Amino acid sequence: MPIPRETVDLILQTARIEEVVGEFVTLKKRGANLWGNCPFHNEKTPSFSVNPARNIFKCFGCGKGGDSARFLMEHEHLTYPEALRYLAKKYNIPIEEKELTPEEQMAQTEREKMFNINAFANKYFTDTLWNTDEGKSVGLEYFRERGFLNPIIERFQLGYSPSKWEAFTDYAKQNGYNPEFLEKVGFSIKRQNGEYYDRYHGRVMFPIHNLTGKVIGFGGRILQSDPEKKLAKYQNSPESEIYQKKETLYGIYFAKSAIVNKDECILVEGYFDVLRMHQLGIENVVASSGTSLTIEQIRLVKRYTRNITMLYDGDAAGLHAALRGTDMILAEGMNVRVVVLPPEHDPDSFGKDYPTDEVVSYLSNNAKDFVRFKTELLLKDAANDPIKKGQVVRSVVETISVVPDPIFRIAYVKETSRQLDMPEETLMTELNKMLRAKFKKSLGVEGEVIPDEPVVSPPQEQPEEETLPVGFYQERELVKLLLLYGSEMLVNRYTNEEGETVEEQESVAQMIVDDLINDEITFIDPVNRIVFDAFDHALDTEELPNDQYFTSHENEQVAQLAIDLLTSPYKLDQWEKHGIFVKREEDMLMTAVKSALLRYKDQIIDSKRKEIEKQLKEEQDPDNQLILLKKKKHWDDLRVQINKVLGIVIAK
Repeated sequence: MPIPRETVDLILQTARIEEVVGEFVTLKKRGANLWGNCPFHNEKTPSFSVNPARNIFKCFGCGKGGDSARFLMEHEHLTYPEALRYLAKKYNIPIEEKELTPEEQMAQTEREKMFNINAFANKYFTDTLWNTDEGKSVGLEYFRERGFLNPIIERFQLGYSPSKWEAFTDYAKQNGYNPEFLEKVGFSIKRQNGEYYDRYHGRVMFPIHNLTGKVIGFGGRILQSDPEKKLAKYQNSPESEIYQKKETLYGIYFAKSAIVNKDECILVEGYFDVLRMHQLGIENVVASSGTSLTIEQIRLVKRYTRNITMLYDGDAAGLHAALRGTDMILAEGMNVRVVVLPPEHDPDSFGKDYPTDEVVSYLSNNAKDFVRFKTELLLKDAANDPIKKGQVVRSVVETISVVPDPIFRIAYVKETSRQLDMPEETLMTELNKMLRAKFKKSLGVEGEVIPDEPVVSPPQEQPEEETLPVGFYQERELVKLLLLYGSEMLVNRYTNEEGETVEEQESVAQMIVDDLINDEITFIDPVNRIVFDAFDHALDTEELPNDQYFTSHENEQVAQLAIDLLTSPYKLDQWEKHGIFVKREEDMLMTAVKSALLRYKDQIIDSKRKEIEKQLKEEQDPDNQLILLKKKKHWDDLRVQINKVLGIVIAK
């Protein structure tokens, strides 16, 4: 069902871009805008800008930009209605809904259906946990036996799936869900006889949320083990359009604000580890949920902080698990620390046996920089074996080589030199060998000698630029003035037919639109034309369109153009701090408007001149040639007048 336009406008006006983006990106104020690392491409220097005044974002690195809804569409891969509904929920704006007809239900996207069935299932599992005899006596009792209190159970929306094999499948079918779709999403499994049964029967349920709080999958833990059937302890949702394990961290929705505030993310392995830490009040904790750490998960954390602490079990498996994936974290320019718990503990049991202050103290006192941790661990394994020690050196230097910042690499070499009791020069030599080898590999010249002088590549043939309409860039300049200053009032002075000087107050939009219409000129580029027509129609109602009208325009090209023209990566006030004063466009707005109009007309006139010159070359009739020459002189004279005003000398 379409959301009424007035409701869309209310949602977009109410939603604050800095609040919406701030849930996903760490922003720092710089001048009038907020800046951070772009979540849409990998970068080290922030080029992602949020403009609270205009309620838009723009990345000057990859070019993406838009309003709050567009950000959610790009970042969370939501449809436009989904993004609007998310914002409406966030800002408590009611949306008039009606029950969908069967035809409308069929028209829903597969993605929306998946979100809907997950929300439906999540409610079913939580209701079963709290409101049924089996749920309370089995599921809820299990959580309580493990020491979890009601607030944490409710916050993470934990649930229970009944032990009856077809309980959820039958309930979902009764509510109109197709069993084939239940199988596709992962709730049901098809028997050989064609009947369906529950994937999660007899399990406590852990819903997995995305960054916006929507349920995208589930993990289910079995409670009654049956040695003969050898059932897996955990069952997880299969991957789908909305759930990819490698891009997901359990608990990230509940932890992201704390990660930003603490400027640190603590990484654990399992669901219960996350729950335990949150119950202790340590909320900047997420889990990889039993999967090996992926580059996508690392970059997900990197959106909020560059500091990550890996918290692992104290057994041998936990120690060596701490070594996996960390090179990828270092390669992303992040700071990695490792905390290893006592051998008898995992994060869940440790948090259960000790109060919050002791857990916090332990984490603080036992956190080790990863390179130092790895060196100590491998040296312990090597003992006095010189061959193994050599392997330790190579392994540690290999880790240092992935660190992108050369200053940090040098610091690591110094620390490692002290730990290994080995000269820095030896380690630096080995490090440089590895760096050169990686550089050669990146160039595709592995094993070859790289010459001292750079090889000049042959010039690449450039593709032909698409032909642009006459005056395209001048049109864009006028569009920019309309978008930035359309409602600004200026005093327009001109001489009337009686020779009197007249002063009139006009908006910039009125000046530009009237001037072009009087000369019977309209924009040629279709996107520019949409903006021009919007102001033209609005002048009749004396209510000019605001920024939001264009940045949220239904035509995506218009919306993107508005974002591009309304934002700028340069701040003049930075120059003024150093005593360099630049005239702002606003300070000479009248001159800017008149100059832009004249430059645009000059391009149109020049186009007409060239067309006449082309006709003259082809025309054989002397009389027609004379007519064409008179027309050409008319356009030449106009060009001279225009460029005289602009201060440009036209070469003959």
